[in-house]
Amino acid sequence: MPPRTETIPLLAVSPGTSRVLTVHRFGQSGARPKAYLQASLHADETPGLLVQHHLYGLLAAAEARGEIRGEIVLVPYANPIGLAQFANGIHLGRYEAGGGGNFNRNWPDLYSPIVDGLAEKLGSDEAANVEAIREAQRAHLEAQRPGSELESLRLTLASLAVDADLVWDLHCDDEALMHLFLIPAHWPQAADFAADLGCRAILLAEDSGGNSFDETFSTPWTRLAERYPQHPIPAACLAATVELRGFADVDDATAARDAQALFHSLQRFGVVAGDPPPPPTLLCQATRLDATDSVRAPATGVLAYTVQLGDEVEAGDVIAWIVDPTAVPEHARLPVTTRASGLVLSRRTQRYARPGMPIAKVVGEDALPHRQGDYLLED
Repeated sequence: MPPRTETIPLLAVSPGTSRVLTVHRFGQSGARPKAYLQASLHADETPGLLVQHHLYGLLAAAEARGEIRGEIVLVPYANPIGLAQFANGIHLGRYEAGGGGNFNRNWPDLYSPIVDGLAEKLGSDEAANVEAIREAQRAHLEAQRPGSELESLRLTLASLAVDADLVWDLHCDDEALMHLFLIPAHWPQAADFAADLGCRAILLAEDSGGNSFDETFSTPWTRLAERYPQHPIPAACLAATVELRGFADVDDATAARDAQALFHSLQRFGVVAGDPPPPPTLLCQATRLDATDSVRAPATGVLAYTVQLGDEVEAGDVIAWIVDPTAVPEHARLPVTTRASGLVLSRRTQRYARPGMPIAKVVGEDALPHRQGDYLLED
């Protein structure tokens, strides 16, 4: 069976203007396991676009060999709205220009609208429970009617991913090492996946806040298991945000390696036939997201880092200076310190900072008091 490509129109909001999503499908519809992969939901995060390009070639070749066991849905660009947002030559793809906010926040709630209605539909058969939950989630999405182009995008992507066993959302950071965001229920199940990708950090949170895309599909399962402990309910959707290093890490050699890593993981999860090589050595252990210090600038000024990506630092270390170019030299530098001991995972590309702006992530092992709460993400 050859790959199938379809285009799905979004709700048109302006005369003479319309946008569509392109979707590539591999394998038999309804086959298991089902994998859903999308790139550049934050539309200015380009690495995933090139990775998906290379992955398409690998999957098309596997399809021609009859090796697609499950179903694969590949969305090469997840955000045609953001891809078109340029201002004075600068791509602004993280936030919706019409006031809709961060493209990776406020995704549909797939727990609250269905939880009470499942009371009479769940039983002792785990597989039947999984199907009942997926059917309830599908029905909820099908009943929604978008009131904006952004809502149309969210409902379309959510409907494509809602019944998947694997949901991998490809992003990147400013300057960063490869890392993953997961819920704890999927660790160490995802250890070989992290090893294939060469992750330097795996960041775990039961609910990081903000209703991000990946947690829309992973957290309902653990919440439902807590709500109905008398019924077997697995964490049936391994959803992950894959951070493909930084904005500038875009080249064919790197993207081809990442695509091959994703392909090997699809083989390990049984979506594609074949024997992948043994996974590489895992480069790190998973840590709690609230143990990672999201270091923020205390003042306005020029950002001068004292550390490189991959450096190991101790709590209290100076990782950067904020330099006030108007001050005399002896009073111009304000130190920026980290409250975590561990790996420098990311830095900011822009070197001019404003107060409160995130400028780095340092991956620690111990939960940090200032990182407790309902919202652990950077908006």
